[in-house]
Amino acid sequence: MTILQIVCLTLWAGLSQVDQMTFNLLPSGIIPTAIFTGLVTGKPELGLLVGGTLQSYALGLGMFGGASIPNYQVTAIIVVALSASAQDVASTIALIGIPVATLTVQIDVFGRFINSVFQHRADKYAALCDSRQVALSNQLGVLSWSLSRMIPVLVALCLGPSFVDMLNAIMPSWLSTGLTIAAGLFPAVGFSILLKYLPLRGNLHFLVLGFALTAWMGLSTLAVATFGLAAALAVYARIGRERMQEAGGEMDE
Repeated sequence: MTILQIVCLTLWAGLSQVDQMTFNLLPSGIIPTAIFTGLVTGKPELGLLVGGTLQSYALGLGMFGGASIPNYQVTAIIVVALSASAQDVASTIALIGIPVATLTVQIDVFGRFINSVFQHRADKYAALCDSRQVALSNQLGVLSWSLSRMIPVLVALCLGPSFVDMLNAIMPSWLSTGLTIAAGLFPAVGFSILLKYLPLRGNLHFLVLGFALTAWMGLSTLAVATFGLAAALAVYARIGRERMQEAGGEMDE
């Protein structure tokens, strides 16, 4: 990779993290980040494939309260940049993606710890009515959050694809097999968590239909999503008609 590509992706990792916590102006989700990485590295289709795969891992996950979760944006940048082709994605996710995602949890904890130090510093100077030092403390806190995402990306991109080849050579087969199995389980875990959030009690028939279309008819995810979109539009139209009828009835009264 060129120096410009490395700098661009490293900055994106830091800016996207800050954006997620503040203004949400950037397309900083997992899929947009992967596509952006693909555009920077000249592999947009690979970015879409990696983004969709990692997004299935993250379904149902959220940073509730002070929880630390895997940062799949950082993982997406590294996997897209280090994958040679679409055929190489599954092995790269198993070899690099899962360990990196696990590591980002610990890095997130460290970033939060450093940020708390700066925020206590801000509290101290707020009591002294020193607004300049308060602003500096907040800026340093932003920097700690950014660096917790930028450093892993910078290190991985500087090592380059040769790092993947080196890991393939030294990693025992039992470990690589275990990581591959884990990579296959993550989407199922993500969907299971997501189903806990969804209002299935009144919409179980749609879940059964989606399962039947996928498992028995072998339709692709995009095809099943099209059926889901049609069902959503039908339900939306029905609810709209019911509300209009209720509003008309209230006016008649």
